[in-house]
Amino acid sequence: MLVQFTARNFVLIEELVLVLEPGFNVLTGETGAGKSLVVDALGLVLGARASGEVVRAGAEEAEVQALFDIAENERARAVLASFGLGADAEQGELLLRRVVTPQGRSRAFINGRLATAGQLAELARTLCDVASQHESVSLTDAGTHLEYLDAFGGLGEECALLAREVLRTTELAGQLESLRERGRTRAEREELITWALREIDEVSPSSGEDTELLSERARLRHAARLGDVVGGAGAALYETEGAVCDVLARVESELRSAAELDPSLLPLAETIGSARAELVDTSRTLLHYAGTVEVNPARLADVEERLFKLEKLFRKHGTFTSSDQTTELSGAEAVLAKKAALCEELRAFEASDADEKSLVAAFEQAMRASSERARSLSSKRRRVAEKLGKAIGRELADLGMGGARILVDVSPSSSTKGLMVDGAHLSAKGMDRVEFLIAPNKGEEPRPLRRIASGGELSRALLAIKRVLAKNGPAGLYVFDEVDTGTSGAVAEVIGHKMADVAKHHQVLSITHLAQIAALADAQFVVGKTVQGDRTHVSVRKLRTDERVGEIARMIGGVTVGVAAKKAAKELLAVRA
Repeated sequence: MLVQFTARNFVLIEELVLVLEPGFNVLTGETGAGKSLVVDALGLVLGARASGEVVRAGAEEAEVQALFDIAENERARAVLASFGLGADAEQGELLLRRVVTPQGRSRAFINGRLATAGQLAELARTLCDVASQHESVSLTDAGTHLEYLDAFGGLGEECALLAREVLRTTELAGQLESLRERGRTRAEREELITWALREIDEVSPSSGEDTELLSERARLRHAARLGDVVGGAGAALYETEGAVCDVLARVESELRSAAELDPSLLPLAETIGSARAELVDTSRTLLHYAGTVEVNPARLADVEERLFKLEKLFRKHGTFTSSDQTTELSGAEAVLAKKAALCEELRAFEASDADEKSLVAAFEQAMRASSERARSLSSKRRRVAEKLGKAIGRELADLGMGGARILVDVSPSSSTKGLMVDGAHLSAKGMDRVEFLIAPNKGEEPRPLRRIASGGELSRALLAIKRVLAKNGPAGLYVFDEVDTGTSGAVAEVIGHKMADVAKHHQVLSITHLAQIAALADAQFVVGKTVQGDRTHVSVRKLRTDERVGEIARMIGGVTVGVAAKKAAKELLAVRA
């Protein structure tokens, strides 16, 4: 429900504050007084296209604001939540603001936060529906008709059950597609893994092997020199004339003799003896090493070839980083870790085969359940559509369009993407596309509402639909902008009563020229245009009960308001009372 609307520097409006009543509100005034400016300003704050032309001459910017009560508007709160404004939605109030500069640039705000015009337009569908000879925010949009049909038929619970089932089916379909997408690249990946494992197994490295081979290669490459150096060292220590060990033996013997004269020399003699014994062992080890060292070109060739294979393998597979990025390996350790990871990946492929079978079974079961429910809902919609078409037709007859025929067309959804049932696209809303079609006159083929040529026919058609859907319509405020144009007498009175009936369930604002309609309103506002100096001003004022007689009399009698017009005005107001 619209609580308050304000406009500042909008075309001819310098400052306007409009506080509507919950029920039936009318806006009246002389032709050209600026009544439609109010609707235009409201449209701007609800996301209509901005233009610098709406800025009042000499002003820096135009500003419009609308305060809505959304405490009982679940759809508006859901849209706000989708914008990340769920906390605002719970407050129960929604303040929309739009600012436009003379250059045509605009800024939009939702509860003080910057927003886009698109977001305002999305909210508009849940807050306000404008019907005029030129537009309707939602009822001429075929995308909303399915929701109206379901609400009229009381199919909400079945729709919710279907939505949950389709959501589950869609999730399973997505999982299955992802699994199959991986499967499409699996053959190539398996081939790469198998080839890599074959390369690793052909070489079959062991941990630390490359280090050992490098040492052996160094020995084999320098075997002759190593034999000469090591053998010579061993001989110099023990075997040759004047060997180190022989010299130490003489020194030890002399010190032991001296120790008989001075016992303190005995430990020194024993130290030399121990050193001589160790050097003897060292000499024997060196001589043994020299005896084992041989020049072996065949073994060197084998080692060289093995190292070449290892180095080639390491260049290709010799780096490995763990999946958690905590371990980095190189060489043989990296190759062995990579082999383990590749083997695990192959085992995962095998496990995915079983997962796919299980997933296919779950998807097929969910698809059968969703399809059955969608078919059942579609059948009910077609039955409800016939009732809704007849109900709207009866309303049109009351509005002077007795020859009009309404067809609520329920057809298969034509999209070819996603889930399909009997050749129709299955979404969370089912498998149907719904559109209200109208043939204003006998002998004409039904056409979409948006293609009706006559503005008056469109206006009355929209009023008839809103009357039938009064308890189910999504918007809190219905705006009827001169939908009574071209009517008079009994039809005008019927139109007034229809709008008053809609106002029992929704807040209504009607811009009208007809006294029969104005008299039925709960609150009446008059639009006036005045000239002050060299500037024109448009203002809106709520009328007191006694003032309404004069305004309605003016609507009846024109420029000169006579006694008869005032009497008729009082009678009209008395009928309402």
